[in-house]
Amino acid sequence: MKITFLGTSGTMPTVDRGPSAVAIIRKGELILFDCGEGTQQRMVKARLGFGRRMKIFVSHLHGDHILGLPGLLETMNLLNREHPLSIYGPKGILNFLNAIFHILGVPDFPLDVLEIAGSGVIYSDSEYRVEAIRANHEGESWSFALIEYPRPGRFHPEKAKELNIPRGPLWKRLQQGEPVMLGGKIFQPEGIVDAPRPGRKIVYSGDTSPNKALTELALEADVLIHEATFDDDMVDRAQRDGHSTATQAAEIAAAAKVDRLFLTHISSRYPSTESLLEKARKIFPMTFIAEDFMKIEIPLKS
Repeated sequence: MKITFLGTSGTMPTVDRGPSAVAIIRKGELILFDCGEGTQQRMVKARLGFGRRMKIFVSHLHGDHILGLPGLLETMNLLNREHPLSIYGPKGILNFLNAIFHILGVPDFPLDVLEIAGSGVIYSDSEYRVEAIRANHEGESWSFALIEYPRPGRFHPEKAKELNIPRGPLWKRLQQGEPVMLGGKIFQPEGIVDAPRPGRKIVYSGDTSPNKALTELALEADVLIHEATFDDDMVDRAQRDGHSTATQAAEIAAAAKVDRLFLTHISSRYPSTESLLEKARKIFPMTFIAEDFMKIEIPLKS
């Protein structure tokens, strides 16, 4: 699993930072959190492609998080995309896209637009789910977590052989954590298969001021991607506007016991992020400033 930061600016883009967009590649699928203006161009530069399996999760309907959608959909259509595309977002996103389609036309590829009804699981398959919680920001806003399900534990074939369990379907059932019967005797997977291995977890705050629900959502995440629009001297402005400071993001990371924290949505008033990083690392040492086109690997847990 790899994260590519496509846009890390606050409301206004800068020379080095574009509007919000974070891409996650998992087993060839692209999962996009937010789609600020220019996302398609940065996808080209990052060589992510437009035809692969893909889902888009939009945190809220502010321009710096959604204005990349029209161009991205138009490009996909011009390239004769065939895979279905699902877009998840707050109430109103369907009206927004219908207005765009009224001008540009409806894409030729299958497109599902789903408005988030409430906190909880908004997507799931056999390998992972995406959960949403309400963020503390103007209008209807959401934070997201991509959570993989546990993987089967490591299988020890030598132990199965010692018990005279033949290779084949019985081994597969044991690997899946199921007991098997052979010769009138039941064999439990314990001792043959290790305990299940936890999946990976990535949490994306979107725009939000600190809140308990986000801390709970981020509990023991591999990566927390949290907005840090302001420095500490603007904490009152952050609270008023529904944003966070770098210090507040670090406090959430520490309370949630995450592995790594990446600060994003940096206001254009900070051409240098040294102060933000220094203050955050005093609270949570494994803090990093996200930069456009930064790529990070999320290894499997053993």
